[in-house]
Amino acid sequence: MPNPMRMRANVEGDAVVVRVLMSHPEDTGLMKAPDGKIIPAHFIQSVICKNNDKNVLTCDWGTAISKNPFLEFRFKGGKSGDKISVTWLDNKGETQTDTTTVS
Repeated sequence: MPNPMRMRANVEGDAVVVRVLMSHPEDTGLMKAPDGKIIPAHFIQSVICKNNDKNVLTCDWGTAISKNPFLEFRFKGGKSGDKISVTWLDNKGETQTDTTTVS
């Protein structure tokens, strides 16, 4: 199991701002290890963010995302106390979901 995501969600004005730091290697499949062998591709393909089980953001990613990606987004209609969940799925079929509460 990968490290848990570091998440924060705050009400700012009329929107909720969500910040997420994901722990993931994001290997492109183009780099070589010190022994000269190609490091296989291992990257996040999709991210789904929900506010109380309602989708507020869906992303399709590829190999151009940096290691341990940081995601920040805003949405309207949320309030303090709502549950925010973020789920990612990578090209190897691994998935992770973490949640936080809007403050």
